[in-house]
Order: sequence, then structure tokens, then C-alpha cells
Amino acid sequence: MRILFTGGSGKAGKHAVRYLVEAGHRVLNVDLRPFDLDGVETRHVDLTDAGQVMDTVLNYAALDELDLPEKPSFDAIVHFAAVPRILVTSDAECYRTNTLATYNVLEAAARAGVPKVIFASSETTYAICFAQGEKRPDYIPIDEDHPTVPHDSYAMSKVVNEATARSFQARTGADIYGLRINNVIEPHEYETLFPTFVNDPEKRRRNIFAYIDARDLGQMVDCCLRTNGLGYEVFNVSNDHHSVAATTPELITRFYQGVPKRAEMGERETFYSNAKAKRLVGFQPRYDWRDIL
Repeated sequence: MRILFTGGSGKAGKHAVRYLVEAGHRVLNVDLRPFDLDGVETRHVDLTDAGQVMDTVLNYAALDELDLPEKPSFDAIVHFAAVPRILVTSDAECYRTNTLATYNVLEAAARAGVPKVIFASSETTYAICFAQGEKRPDYIPIDEDHPTVPHDSYAMSKVVNEATARSFQARTGADIYGLRINNVIEPHEYETLFPTFVNDPEKRRRNIFAYIDARDLGQMVDCCLRTNGLGYEVFNVSNDHHSVAATTPELITRFYQGVPKRAEMGERETFYSNAKAKRLVGFQPRYDWRDIL
């Protein structure tokens, strides 16, 4: 497939782009920073500028396409670019950038007739990650039906983006899938980060004790690219097991006492359910921190 990928130079994006290229897709990276990977060009685009976004979606991926009989169209857009969390910019700028960029990408996709858009939503939509004080889930495990009423500007922007995506899907009939991505862990971070919190689960409370390996996130994107006809859907994206040494029953006793449990859970099963992604797009995460460490 010919794919336009926004934010491919970022922490999550660079691993997803690499996975897609290795799977045989052609990727144009759209970012403000370069990305050094053979076969991938980076276009510098301000995604909050609608004209720049439209120009990019309708343009060549690289110079070699000038030799084709006609300019090709993108088969899909993967939109990961965003202010990545609160406290990077002002709250208002985080909200403005993330919502306007997503609107512009979806509008350009609709006008250009791109049949599929996959966009990055977030674990933060469930309100737990950036809440003041302690916020517990309404129930466990958290699935995609859990309420999304966050208190912070970043998570608010992601909830708005989901509503925007649903509206564009209703207008166009394209497949638009949102990925509620949990805390992304790069391969080198197992050794650098996990020793600090494996035995201190309090440090993982705001991430619902979950994580997603960056390479498995790439697999999830590819699964979505290969799955057609779902219309609008959102998916939790996480690995199968939580990220600390304590067992699931031990974590429930310490952190989730009294929280309704809607399903029986395995000894180390994540509280951030990925069952829908497995069922609808065939996602099968491969990496587990216990195997790596």
C-alpha cells in the first residue's frame, strides 16, 4: 500500500513506519523532524495549516513517481503526529494543535477520496492518566465501552478527535479506525525503565499498569491496514500482560478494591483489554517484558 504517515519521526511512529516498510508498504513520513530510514522520505508540513495538508495528500511521495503514467493516490493515511502529552506546550496550544491537525488530515482525506485513515487516540481518554489525585476506572478490565470523560487538555483533544473521526466516517463511508494507544515502550526501554517500576506498581498506576511494545504497535497498524469494511471503530492497544511483577489479584487488592470486575482475569492479564483488537483485526502482540528481561 501507498501510505502517508504523520508523526513517523516520533517515539511510536518510527517503529510503526519501520514495521510497515518491512511489511512491504511504501511510506511517506510527514513530520517536522527528519527520519533516517532507507526508502522513506520525510515531508516537512505544518498540519495545523489546511492548505499544506491538502497539498501533501494530493502530491507525490517522492521524485521517482514522476516517471509513472499518472500521479498515484494514497491508499491510507496513518495519523500519529501530535503534541504528545500535557506540560509540553500550554494546555490551550496542546488542544488546538491536536484537534486542528486531526481535522485537517481527515478533511484532506475526505476530499482526496482516501479510503482508510488510522489515527492515534490514547489511553488518557479514560481519564486516569493525567487526573489530579487518584482516579480509578469505573470497572475492570477497561474496554472500549468505558466512559471517556477526561479532565486534561491532551486527553480532551483525543476525545474530540474521536468524535471528529466518527463524523467524517459517517460523511464519507471510509474506514476510520482510532487506536487508544497505551504507554509505548521502545525495545531499549525494557532495560532502562522497567527495573525502576517492576517492583513498584504505584509508578504504573496512571498507565493502568499496562504498556504496548512499539513493535507490536506497528503490527497493530498493519492489522488495521489489512482489515477493511469496519467503518468507524476504536481499539485499545496494549500487550497481553501488565508491566509490573505483582499479580493481577494482588494489584486488585491494593489499587482496585471495590471496583466492579466485568470479566474473570488471568494471573497477569492486563487491565487494559485488547480483546476487541484481537477479535476484529487479528492483533496478536508478540513481546512480553518477562521474556526480554
